[in-house]
Amino acid sequence: MFMHNKKLQYTVRVQESNPQLATLMLEQFGGPQGELAAAMRYFTQALAEDDPGRKDLFFDIATEELSHLEIIGSIITMLNKGAKGELAEGMDEMAEMRNLTGNSTSQTQAILYGNGPALVNSSGVPWTAAYVDTIGEPTADLRSNIAAEARAKMVYERLINVTDDPGIKDALTFLMTREIAHQKAFEKALYSITPNFPPGKLPGHPDFTDVYYDMSHGGDVAASWNSGELWTSVSERELQAAVDGGDGSASVGLKKTEAAAVEAFAARTASAPDANPVTGAELGAGPGAGAVLR
Repeated sequence: MFMHNKKLQYTVRVQESNPQLATLMLEQFGGPQGELAAAMRYFTQALAEDDPGRKDLFFDIATEELSHLEIIGSIITMLNKGAKGELAEGMDEMAEMRNLTGNSTSQTQAILYGNGPALVNSSGVPWTAAYVDTIGEPTADLRSNIAAEARAKMVYERLINVTDDPGIKDALTFLMTREIAHQKAFEKALYSITPNFPPGKLPGHPDFTDVYYDMSHGGDVAASWNSGELWTSVSERELQAAVDGGDGSASVGLKKTEAAAVEAFAARTASAPDANPVTGAELGAGPGAGAVLR
């Protein structure tokens, strides 16, 4: 059961209307790193969680993320407040929009949503449940949550850097700081699971868990993630293929009817290596087309 308190978690003070800035703020309202995506990610994790401690953690942070959605939505609403009134009353100040022909999300906000906060990102892409990447394994989900909070923090940093409004900076700094707090909580929860790596139950194959394949040659850098006592580094090209000891090919067992069909298809679509047909590209080739038959 949810109960709503009409007081925001953090006070929103916007200096003046700014529909363009409101459009950028949509990134944290209906975008992939935004507050709704975070709330739905942690809420669904909480529902499925069997551990009482993690269930409580996920419900707490999911609910807080909804309060953050309310804060960022309130910022967007305040930034659009003046334009909303001018548009609704058909005032001359909105007449300049009649001359705009570009694909502007701020225009879309005005026409489709009446300058209200829409569940889209700053480019006008609708929010989607595809932003929720829960996999149902706590150690994997907690790592994803930590990364999600880190990405959200970076978006808030960038939004702080594009406004001079002190009230907006203040509110965004609060939201950014809460991303740090959530990262800490998720990391504590992750390391409270022992062992927590690798995710899942099945162990890795011992022949390959400590192997680093150096497949990009030139300018190599030796570091703890590819060398040292934890790693066997393989740089030789011939040792990077067919590492299972086989011939490196792909095969499948087919029924007689399947094999006959495959052979017939291969024969029907076979290319003639010695063929050199004149093509339409050669006949109609113009300057810059490359070599053509004479």
